[in-house]
Amino acid sequence: MAITKLHELHGRRFGRNLGVGLCLAAFVALVFGLTLAKVSGGGGTQAFDHVVRPELAQEGQGG
Repeated sequence: MAITKLHELHGRRFGRNLGVGLCLAAFVALVFGLTLAKVSGGGGTQAFDHVVRPELAQEGQGG
């Protein structure tokens, strides 16, 4: 038995799935772009991890 479209519901479901897939791809592209902008910004990428690091200390503060 061949698999065929039996109802117009399949067309609507495909359209909805395509829309959700495109929204998901746009979100992934947005997060990827923001990540690249943050990493390639040249600023400090180290976060606060409860360890004193001289390279992160601001001028005028004693270590």
